Amino acid sequence: MSIPVVTVGQSRDDLVGGLERLHGPVTVVRRCGELPELLAACQSGLARAAVVAEGSEGLTASLVDRLGAVGVAIIALTDSGEEAARLRKIGVASALTGVESAELSDRIADAVAQLAGAARPADLSATADTAAALGVEPAEPPAEAEGPGAGRIIAVWGPAGSPGRTTVAANIAGELAADGKEVLLVDADTYGPSVAAVLGLLDESAGLAQACRLADQGQLDSDALRRIASTVATAAGTFRVLTGITRADRWTELRAPALALVLERARQVVDAVVVDTGFCLEADEELSFDTSAPRRNAATLRPLELADTVYAVGSADPVGVPRLVRALAELEAAVPQAAPVIVMNKVRASAVGRGPERQLRDAWERFGPAAELTAFLPYDHAAADAALLGGALLLEIAPETSLRHAIRDLVCAPVQQKPRSSVFSSTPRRRAKD
Repeated sequence: MSIPVVTVGQSRDDLVGGLERLHGPVTVVRRCGELPELLAACQSGLARAAVVAEGSEGLTASLVDRLGAVGVAIIALTDSGEEAARLRKIGVASALTGVESAELSDRIADAVAQLAGAARPADLSATADTAAALGVEPAEPPAEAEGPGAGRIIAVWGPAGSPGRTTVAANIAGELAADGKEVLLVDADTYGPSVAAVLGLLDESAGLAQACRLADQGQLDSDALRRIASTVATAAGTFRVLTGITRADRWTELRAPALALVLERARQVVDAVVVDTGFCLEADEELSFDTSAPRRNAATLRPLELADTVYAVGSADPVGVPRLVRALAELEAAVPQAAPVIVMNKVRASAVGRGPERQLRDAWERFGPAAELTAFLPYDHAAADAALLGGALLLEIAPETSLRHAIRDLVCAPVQQKPRSSVFSSTPRRRAKD
């Protein structure tokens, strides 16, 4: 099997010639002067691999994702251990600039096979001179011992119409923190981000956009993530927040590849990552002529794809219930692996009749999808308004309200729940920012 390769940068004079002399599967089909030219060549279908001999610092997670989408693997040449570690974070294989041609050919074949999701077949092994690699120094520093994170990703999603996604997400984060968990709350709503306002964080600086920027460059580590996230301290516990974009037109800063890296890094740092998502799941933007352009709804779809638990929040009224039913069908089509926990919010007799929970269950069994209703959150406008006015959580403003306990029962197992008297304290709340 032939592997056409394009290169960029002024590398050693014998790099291209050495690959050609091997008479193996790797063939250099074009030399490019800079990364934009390389990107254009790859998107035209000219190559299956790209060797970046110079200028690897220009590689980002978004660029790697664009090349991966057209089936092109990337190998960068660098002698810097720090640069090799950065490249590894954004999914780029690296080799030393002095790598032998046979070893480079093998690395190209391995990268192509890995991108295709399979082991390298026998016909890609293959260089004519296998002895050429015997004296090669290691082409890449040892990888850091960094496995997948043990933290859970919890996505809170719901249809249009203000069903209460942000209120539920913020209070879930607070309840988990009160239960002793280390929690990060992420505002990934690209249409109406409001976590900062709900929590009374007046010094809003688009923390998620900053984290995505560092992740795109492969520079987001645990210390940087903690530094960017704001700290919310309550009498019951402390959690961190990545605030959302400050204007809706900044949605392009939340690109899916970078956001995925942020969430994966976060789950390595904390016990639970709670993501407040947007409502829209549409993919109509893919009809655009530029299929590599950023997707606004990717900031909603990617967390739903990565989430361990998805809470689907709907408003319990004659308008909100049909919206949720239709939205769940869209969710199943967009993210088939999602198994949402369905939550009815703002449950009240004045909107659905006497015995609201029974009325909702009966209507759901007749008209709703196969998934069962899991939880009912009572409508307590006085407690919700008081929390919103104070920029605080229910566990601080109204610790004994049924709404607060319904949210706590939703996310905390009975054996983990603390006595109600120990969850709330009269100690004044403190807020700080790292």
